Amino acid sequence: MTSRLIIKSAIITKPATILQFHQALVKKKYLRLFSSTGKGKPGPKGPRSEFVKAIVSIKQRNPRFSSPRIAQIITYTFGVEINKYVVRPILEQHYKPDPNNRNKPSWLSFISSMKDSLWSVDLFKCESITLKSHWVLVVMDQWSRCIIGFGVHAGPVDGPTICSMFNHAIAGSSMPKYLSSDHDPLFKFHRWVASLRIMDIEEIKTIPYTPLSHPYIERVIGTIRREYLDRTLFWNSSDLERKLDAFKNYYNQHRVHASLDGVPPAKFVNNTGSKNANLRNFGWKNHCNRLFHTPIPA
Repeated sequence: MTSRLIIKSAIITKPATILQFHQALVKKKYLRLFSSTGKGKPGPKGPRSEFVKAIVSIKQRNPRFSSPRIAQIITYTFGVEINKYVVRPILEQHYKPDPNNRNKPSWLSFISSMKDSLWSVDLFKCESITLKSHWVLVVMDQWSRCIIGFGVHAGPVDGPTICSMFNHAIAGSSMPKYLSSDHDPLFKFHRWVASLRIMDIEEIKTIPYTPLSHPYIERVIGTIRREYLDRTLFWNSSDLERKLDAFKNYYNQHRVHASLDGVPPAKFVNNTGSKNANLRNFGWKNHCNRLFHTPIPA
């Protein structure tokens, strides 16, 4: 290139153009260095393949499980401390939903913090496959979040019936000091009040028309409906009792809880750890007729 051409090029090319060209080269350099397609990408290599496989497998078998719950399951089962911020990007990148899958502090809390002092009781209604109404009475321990038991009755409920359902639900359990219930007229029958007085249980009433004053039992009933009864059918009272007992075992023994530091209620009560599974070699335990799947040591 002659000196005359150089002078002409300098006149045509502005310094700002050269600076912009240099900046573009700098961006291109770092894009090649740090992009996912680069051969020599520096920094951490990301989670191990077996770790990703375990997270995706849990989500595939339990599509309704959220990232926080999957993180708690991984920590509880494999002894690997992670949180939802690790699980979420893995699921976004590797999990593909199955298109054929249709399953898409108050004073009450203060009392419940005292071990074995407060149970909660409540009722809800569900329909059988023949559209016959069934009442279900749920009893739970607020300190441990354990489901004590269920009482089932087909048809209308009165004083003697609700007492019978309660006795069936708590069979084999030691009595609490307090029992929390709402202002449902069913809990005002003379037979019900007299039965609690004989068992030396003090009944605590929630705030009228305020479900948030009865949070734990309301949450349990919602969980039973969303995660179980809305996904299955039952024929009669016996069939419903059998299925609720299966859910009780899953809920107490295997379902992790954020409020219990990521352990099931039964393990929280007994303060016992579990054997950690190996990410490269683990099995699956099915619950509630294969509606739920939890990883276990192989």
